[in-house]
Amino acid sequence: MNPGYELPQDEAAYSFGFLDEYAKREVRRCILKAISIPGYQTPYASREMPMGRGFGTGGLQVTLSLIGPDDSLKVIDQGADDSVNAVNLRQFVELTCPGVDTTERTQEATLIQSRHRIPETPLTEDQVLVLQVPYPDPLVVVEPSEARRKVMHGEGDYARLLTKLYEDIVQFDEITISHRYPTRINGHYVIDPSPIPRYDVPQLHQSKALVLLGAGREKKIYAVPPYTKAEPLVFDDVPFRVEDFRDADGQRRACARCGSTSSFLDEIIQSDGHGGDHKTWQCSDSDYCDQQLAAHASPTEMRA
Repeated sequence: MNPGYELPQDEAAYSFGFLDEYAKREVRRCILKAISIPGYQTPYASREMPMGRGFGTGGLQVTLSLIGPDDSLKVIDQGADDSVNAVNLRQFVELTCPGVDTTERTQEATLIQSRHRIPETPLTEDQVLVLQVPYPDPLVVVEPSEARRKVMHGEGDYARLLTKLYEDIVQFDEITISHRYPTRINGHYVIDPSPIPRYDVPQLHQSKALVLLGAGREKKIYAVPPYTKAEPLVFDDVPFRVEDFRDADGQRRACARCGSTSSFLDEIIQSDGHGGDHKTWQCSDSDYCDQQLAAHASPTEMRA
């Protein structure tokens, strides 16, 4: 490092993107390594951010290291653009990255930061998806020692993790993991794909977009490059299955707002106004729901 180098700062109190240039360069170098070795957990010096660990600091550092003045950013939390976490992160980027556009439309974004969901709208080669990750290592449930886990990853030794899945089948007749489903990348490393539901795991396979996963508290970055194999860890005779949104009659439930029968649904408990409650289902992805609503709206409704 050149001791005489000065950070390119303007009149603002912070450099563009809050992080100093040294931090951003280090994160970008780690990203390049993570892309070169799909699924490998690349350690990095996670910086202190003006928000608590566990609120997206890892994903935010990846985003701030990549974003430029010509980018358009979308931030979502469990599919919603208007949740507290998404709004706060979006406002922070707007404050520290002057000139960067933010959007709620998936198609318009070049950079998407998400917590717990992959957008329903298919991503393109021109987009980058950044996922926030609380715990990056799927082996932590079977091996407490990080040193030992590194050896197991290097050797591709996931026997104990498969045993854990087998025990679920013996006890419950199915694998009970609802999110963070262990996924093998490019035929070797098994990753924790962040707390996305099982419904989203197939979207990682041969994805056109680059998927980056950042864990700020655990100081790890890993990646699923475009057009890479991403296969859920399963047994040959027990196929992987996603969440089932069928009712008791076997009919696929529809979104109560837009009528979609092809999206991931959130179960919502609503009061009927007479002291009772009833369940409804609505699209988890708010932008996808808005698009479906607009697509099926009449010309009169659209003008209104």
